[in-house]
Amino acid sequence: MTKLFGTCATVAAATLLATTAGIASATADTAPRERPSPHQDGVWRVDGYGTVLTIENGTLQQYDTTAISCLKGSTATRATVDGDTIGYQADNGRVLAVRVNPNRGQATLHFTDAPDHRNLRRVAALPATCSRPLPGDPRTTFDVFHRTFAENYPFFAAKGVDWRSVGDRYRSRVGPNTTDDELFGIFREMLDPLDDAHLYLNGGPNRFFAEARPGTTAPTPELDARIKAYIQERDLGADHPLTEYGQGRISYTDLPDGQGYLRVSGFLGYVEDPRGGYAVNAAELDRALNSILTTERVHRLRGLIVDLRVNGGGADNLGLNLAARLTDRPYFAYAKQARNDPLDPAHFTPAQPIRVRPAPGVPHYTGPLAVLTGGSTVSAGETFTQSLMNRPGHTVRIGEATQGVFSDVLDRALPNGWRLGLPNEVFRTRDGTTFDGTGIPPHISEPVFTDEEFAHHKDSAFDRAAAELHARAN
Repeated sequence: MTKLFGTCATVAAATLLATTAGIASATADTAPRERPSPHQDGVWRVDGYGTVLTIENGTLQQYDTTAISCLKGSTATRATVDGDTIGYQADNGRVLAVRVNPNRGQATLHFTDAPDHRNLRRVAALPATCSRPLPGDPRTTFDVFHRTFAENYPFFAAKGVDWRSVGDRYRSRVGPNTTDDELFGIFREMLDPLDDAHLYLNGGPNRFFAEARPGTTAPTPELDARIKAYIQERDLGADHPLTEYGQGRISYTDLPDGQGYLRVSGFLGYVEDPRGGYAVNAAELDRALNSILTTERVHRLRGLIVDLRVNGGGADNLGLNLAARLTDRPYFAYAKQARNDPLDPAHFTPAQPIRVRPAPGVPHYTGPLAVLTGGSTVSAGETFTQSLMNRPGHTVRIGEATQGVFSDVLDRALPNGWRLGLPNEVFRTRDGTTFDGTGIPPHISEPVFTDEEFAHHKDSAFDRAAAELHARAN
């Protein structure tokens, strides 16, 4: 999963072959190492995701499908070959690998920046809808829009929305002369009750819709800078300046009483080049953590505060990489599933358990941990929070509930050229619980950056975390 400021943290686009942060690989080969396997060529249906892929002569082509539509999507080109596993680089730079299983009728697709894989099933041909051009008139666009959500969105029941009735009510307002502004307004009215920060609609210039959960604030670079300055002045003071890494998205300082303070405002964007890929970002995170979690420091720390209260998300694997520095034992992080039945929003792909495994060859901090969260903790910031729920040792969450969006954003085009994004996955705890919509609740509730907190020069969550760790150490 990949989320960051300005992307699926607050909703901009991600496709099966296009990540929400435009992840690229700095290490992908430009030519295959050996003769490619012919067993991948053909047509493959992805389990879930409403997607069909064709592979032919080293090119992988994505088609976004519903029961009534088929639109050509992103393209990827063969980059590496290792037996039955072929690596591809998408047209936006994202790197993926396809491996054909021995029976040749099944395969798996894996992205380098995500912890899960997607199952592929060989089919005889593309759907018939792929051979019929779709007109871009308002009513066809409406039907594809409505159907895309009907077949992929998992949370209608949880949100109290009868999507079929919504479609019936609004379709009567759409006709051949409906203007773009009118159609966009209709779509916006339909999406607004969902209150989902992983939804977006892009209708061209001056027509963009996205929203955070009511009562929360979407993370932005401006909010991040303001809060960081407040924390430095109010909580840390001149005697404990933050040392910054990864373009300021990672920062650390030692605190009195043997504690440490680690602030992470995103799980991507650690390099200046916007085309910097997952591998480059992962290397920068490792460099930062090697400097912060040294052998000497992890042995003397009596507690560590991890501040995620403004975290715009990014790549789930980077969150897991940080979690891997905070344990010396493997444990269950979460299970990931995608909706895969167009008629049944409660039916999902088999759960894929994701585990945190200690990072090899580096020191691990295993002591008490206080995790600060709030409504501006979004997406990969939330999956990282979830990955700490079963962490061995003492871990306490303090603050407010997270935003409540965990899925990758399924990015789709509409027949009239507009784009939309929606979540189609769930992240489950060991007992099957999900936190979509409500967010992950804290163990200890404290206000997070409210007007009253600012007015009284307070940071109750930070103070409570320091006190909890002090009590634990003594």
